[in-house]
Amino acid sequence: MATSAQVTGAWILLAIYIIAVLYLVFKGAGKTKNISDYALGSVLFSPIAVGLSLAASMTSAATFVINPGFIANFGISGVLSYAVFLPLASMISLVVLTKSFRKHGQTVKALTLAQWIGKRYESKSYAFFMGLLALLLITFIVLIVVALTKVISQALNLEEINVMITLVLFVFGYMMYGGANSMVYTNTIQAAVMLVVAVILLTSGFEHFSDGVHGFLDKLAAIDPLLAKPINPESPLFRNLYEIIFAQLIVGVAIVVQPHIITKSLLLKKESDVNKFLITAVIAEMLFFAVVIAGLYARLTFPDLQLNGEPLANDNIIPAYVLQVFADGTLAVIIGLFVVLGLIAAGMSTLEGLIQSVSTTITSDLIQPMMGRKILTDITLIKINKASIVAMAAVTIYLAYGQLLNPKLSVGIFAQNGVYAYFSAAFVPVIFGIFFKYVRVQTVFAASIAAIAVHFLVYYGLPLLHQQQPLSLGYFTTFIEGKVRNPAIAVSSAIVISTLTGLIWHVFNKKKLITA
Repeated sequence: MATSAQVTGAWILLAIYIIAVLYLVFKGAGKTKNISDYALGSVLFSPIAVGLSLAASMTSAATFVINPGFIANFGISGVLSYAVFLPLASMISLVVLTKSFRKHGQTVKALTLAQWIGKRYESKSYAFFMGLLALLLITFIVLIVVALTKVISQALNLEEINVMITLVLFVFGYMMYGGANSMVYTNTIQAAVMLVVAVILLTSGFEHFSDGVHGFLDKLAAIDPLLAKPINPESPLFRNLYEIIFAQLIVGVAIVVQPHIITKSLLLKKESDVNKFLITAVIAEMLFFAVVIAGLYARLTFPDLQLNGEPLANDNIIPAYVLQVFADGTLAVIIGLFVVLGLIAAGMSTLEGLIQSVSTTITSDLIQPMMGRKILTDITLIKINKASIVAMAAVTIYLAYGQLLNPKLSVGIFAQNGVYAYFSAAFVPVIFGIFFKYVRVQTVFAASIAAIAVHFLVYYGLPLLHQQQPLSLGYFTTFIEGKVRNPAIAVSSAIVISTLTGLIWHVFNKKKLITA
């Protein structure tokens, strides 16, 4: 539990944070006149501000709170997966895809990724389909809400459910008004705080390196030899090189096609700003990804993963570590509270981006098309957008309640399953739309269907069949066993098969056109 000094300080910091956020929301809301302003903004932001905003929204509470918990549980194998191979692939993908997507995005004047896909392939039904799939991103919203709840409830010594409901009402409430204009302001400040906190967390365990890197690894090995090894066969996520390297490289490349990430470059008004934007985003992002190393420090602090005789759940490890390490002395308490603020900022930044992108998708890609030829004014669309945010808040509270009470290892598994399913379906239409000049909508539609089918078949179908009648899938059998399964296996399988489906269909259609 937090000390009285930590609780008092946390309340003061939260009050200051809330006042600052509401001020920025009010400032941005005054410049939001229509749904386009809400989605893309009407203010000319600097490329550095947008780059920091991207880094903040791309890095969430998953990176600062949830993933370090996995590293505390499973060791170096998780660091290689989450801090080396995943970021390497995602940063290369970000640089390659951003410039091309920006050009296409400006040409078709798209507000959302689903709209971009629909206009690129001249198919309203496909846009509607991708809009429906974007609802899967609510699982990621739930992850962030749960992570923030863990941090705030431990810092204030409050009940998790009450904190969660208050948090949802506050964040979803102010996002009904601000949109992109206020989000870039808040994200930039949050990113600045996160940069400082990332450095604090990365240096918080330097005393463990008194005997060098080998001494550090020896300390981990003394707790559990597998913690110091590059592969942890007893973990559900880092059992072999396929999970640690191949699956994470695929996830890293595909993760960029999430709407709150790939559409961020559309906030830039000048082409000359793109390079500054990317350099800023990549440098900040690589530092943020490295924060998972703090999970190793946490394991050395809690060797048996217990606090006061009680087991530490995966999602509680980093909040407990921060309160434990920064508890002695006034300066330590102040630094610890600033770190808590940084953890909150890490969650809020992505949460805002997801609420903005998903609500815009509901309004522009689902409700507006269903209204048919009815003329919807800017005022009406804004009202619909606010109503969709209210509905999202209700669903989030319901799902977060379940994850707080009965998580399967971590809320991270729940979120990955939903988010990975979405971007496995979005991957081929975005990639083909950027790099292929002529592509039939049937080609990418088939690829998206294949992605969704394979993802859920691998994650749910095959394990269920395996329980009823053991399957012999060779090397792959391991991945469908156990109570906790790795969503990266499902999504990597889905993306590979989806891409092959798209390529085969594309080649067949090209031959058909030539013959005709």
